[in-house]
Amino acid sequence: MERERAGGGGRGDGGGGGGRFFQRRRPCRFCIEKGSIDFKDVGLLRNFLTERGRIVPRRISGNCLGHQRELTTAVKRARHIALISFAEER
Repeated sequence: MERERAGGGGRGDGGGGGGRFFQRRRPCRFCIEKGSIDFKDVGLLRNFLTERGRIVPRRISGNCLGHQRELTTAVKRARHIALISFAEER
């Protein structure tokens, strides 16, 4: 029985339990501040873009579903009228 493991953690993490790491969801920034999302506010929109120009997903940004949809629409509108570039230069 050479295959038995002492920790029982699964992927060699050495810890017991083997459960997933749980982190509390951060509250939606727009729900707390009661602010509106405007496609002309480029400074606000850049906070939700990666350095490559992609929209940050909801699970990382902490936005609620409704505000994430508004944010996505605002970013796409700002891209369409060339306030934000579609992709950053390498």
